Amino acid sequence: MALLRGRTASLNLFNRLLHQSFRASNRNLSSVAANVHNQSTIENMKRDLLNLDINSQIGSCMPIASMRIGTFIHNIEVNPGQGGKLVRAAGTSAKILKEPKSRYCLIRLPSGAEKLIDTRCRATVGTVSNPSHGAKKLRKAGQSRWLGRRPVVRGVAMNPVDHPHGGGEGRSKSSGSYGKGSRTPWGSNIGGGLLWTWQVR
Repeated sequence: MALLRGRTASLNLFNRLLHQSFRASNRNLSSVAANVHNQSTIENMKRDLLNLDINSQIGSCMPIASMRIGTFIHNIEVNPGQGGKLVRAAGTSAKILKEPKSRYCLIRLPSGAEKLIDTRCRATVGTVSNPSHGAKKLRKAGQSRWLGRRPVVRGVAMNPVDHPHGGGEGRSKSSGSYGKGSRTPWGSNIGGGLLWTWQVR
């Protein structure tokens, strides 16, 4: 049903655009033969459009339930009607692994994780453009600043007033006989610091 509605809507839009363009061109044409040729062209294009499979057309946006297994998709909704949330980075795509016949469909994300997504959620067929974005190298440090990225300074390179890892002689972030382990700039434990201290004792 969704496929039929999609074909009808695209056919109506196609007819409207074609009639406007041919109406403008017909004003300049005086021969009847040209009009007949234009009509035959319209009919051929209509026939081709009806035979097209919208499910495999790159750029088609539709519910996952209308898609086939093995289709590459992007800009996937997590909840129906919420808008695209997943697979939106340059050059990425996800793949439908199971036929979307039940309530949920199994999709493999670019990270390799497999996720069950509601078949009522919409997605776009194809891959996101600009696949070479990740291979682009920055020419100088200033170019990173142009992109809004600020410098990252290591905690061990700071003073004790600036970071829990700061200070000490040499590259040391510990204090006392057992050490404190890795900390956030606000003093919280990260990286299993508490577990490490318990194992040493």
